Amino acid sequence: MKFFAVNGSPRPNCNTAQLLDKALEGIKDVFPDASVERINLYDFPFHGCKSCFACKVINGRHYGRCVQKDDLKPILDEISQADGVILGSPIYFSDVTGNMRCFLERFMFPFTAYSKIETVDHKKMPLACIYTMNASEELSYQIGYHGLHDHFEMGMSMIFTKPEHLYVYETYQFKDYSKYVSDAFDEKERMEIRKTQFPKDLESAFEIGKKVAIRAKQHD
Repeated sequence: MKFFAVNGSPRPNCNTAQLLDKALEGIKDVFPDASVERINLYDFPFHGCKSCFACKVINGRHYGRCVQKDDLKPILDEISQADGVILGSPIYFSDVTGNMRCFLERFMFPFTAYSKIETVDHKKMPLACIYTMNASEELSYQIGYHGLHDHFEMGMSMIFTKPEHLYVYETYQFKDYSKYVSDAFDEKERMEIRKTQFPKDLESAFEIGKKVAIRAKQHD
């Protein structure tokens, strides 16, 4: 079995990446022999959907598949056949990162049928979403993050399966807050959250990975 974690953060080893790696550990806990891989979207150049509609051409040889040739294409070909996918992204301006949005356009749109009677044949693997953010849980509800992401996940549910999800709040961003204009945050408070809450978040990510693996087993 093959599982992917897709990292939408430009930081390859920080909060989001660590949570994704822990989720992959959860998958390995269920399937010790499974192949797991983390893809860092900022490691290579690619673009979002170009609206060429090659994936919608009647009897087209690329029907249901993205035709655009760049570094993402071979990755998309692999991920579309995965047994489970975990998506992780920090929240920038209320949404996932631009690179994650570009990835999702390319990943999801080819499987969307412009038809009342026809559906695109594809693998409906289990999914999970991990969101990391500066905001507190209370503020995230006030801003409306959860409603936005519920809508975002609804699209995934229609194409694949309903995603599991994990929100991680008040993340620790800098090694030295004094070097940056960041007086909106209390460095000592953030460090304490990092020490006490983030280990719990890692454990939650581990459990998310297990859930994806168990759902994959049921689906298989």
